[in-house]
Amino acid sequence: MNEERYILFDEYLQGELTIEAKNDFEKQLVADPEFASEFETFKNIQFQLDNKFGFEQEREIFKENLSQISERHFDNKPKVIGLKPWYLAVAASVAVLFGLFFFNYNQNPVYGDYNNPEHASFTERSTADETLKEAEKAFNHKTYNKAIPLFETILQKNKTAEIQFFYGVSLLEESHYIKAEAIFNELKAGESAYKEKAVWYLALSKLKQKDYEGCKKILETISEDYEGYDQVEELLHQLD
Repeated sequence: MNEERYILFDEYLQGELTIEAKNDFEKQLVADPEFASEFETFKNIQFQLDNKFGFEQEREIFKENLSQISERHFDNKPKVIGLKPWYLAVAASVAVLFGLFFFNYNQNPVYGDYNNPEHASFTERSTADETLKEAEKAFNHKTYNKAIPLFETILQKNKTAEIQFFYGVSLLEESHYIKAEAIFNELKAGESAYKEKAVWYLALSKLKQKDYEGCKKILETISEDYEGYDQVEELLHQLD
């Protein structure tokens, strides 16, 4: 991936593209799987940098280390990286390849390590309407900001545990913690197939907010019968 593409990804995420450029970008995400995969990789790196290097002093240390790595691994021609911190992802990706990423910083678990949203498949049902199909498409392409209002429209006339769950996940992805936790708590109080999944995502919400103690307490309430209990155990181990 070239540096220009990283800059394009960053501008999209920061909302700095023109409407026309934004529309072209999103069309390319749908039409070009390789482009979409690279964009997802960039988003993950961006998220991990945000969680691992949230303090300015740590960010400056990281930047200095990356400058040295860039000089060693880019044919001794240092890259000129822009002022935006996410352009550091260019050098960070190289550091990953050489096993140097994170430089022994705080090893607390992060949301991105455990967040694996399941694939929505509403359109497999003959009763699915166009709004639901659009919501499914937006969710599966991880454009959660688009999925949220679509789910809200659907829930006004078709409030099911399934739709609530995917709506809650979308809210959490966009860091709308209060709304997301309200949805998950409602599902937790019910008896649907999404009851235990909702509790897991309540824990992930706390993890994303770096409330490690709150996360641990919720995880300890999840039954060993939960289908994803191996992840629960792993996360509990990381939090000990």
